[in-house]
Amino acid sequence: QLHLVESGGGLVQPGGSLRLSCEASGSTLDNYNIAWFRQAPGKEREGVSCIAISASTTYPGDSVKGRFTISRDNAKNTVYLQMNTLKPEDTAVYYCAAKRPLLVVAPCALRTTYYDNWGQGTQVTVSS
Repeated sequence: QLHLVESGGGLVQPGGSLRLSCEASGSTLDNYNIAWFRQAPGKEREGVSCIAISASTTYPGDSVKGRFTISRDNAKNTVYLQMNTLKPEDTAVYYCAAKRPLLVVAPCALRTTYYDNWGQGTQVTVSS
């Protein structure tokens, strides 16, 4: 059973940076597509990036493009989300999620229904 634990959240000023980590146990992440989602109070959970087994990445529209970077270190069984130039609207609980696809070439996805393994989340607050 795959177990995911996020870390690295916290309080940061606008324009600052954070790096979130998603560490896995119980299985090796190199067999999984991984995504980062976030959920702000009163809003739906939204995908901010995903990375496939092939290491190809997907980002949503303009909300995080050029500011967030997802990466994976299979040797450490960890996926990262580097967040730069943070804005107050980035404030949310950030979750990582994993899905073992039937085909290793399957692309990742930014919809919550695709994933069946979730971490508990880490709070990111961007405020001065």
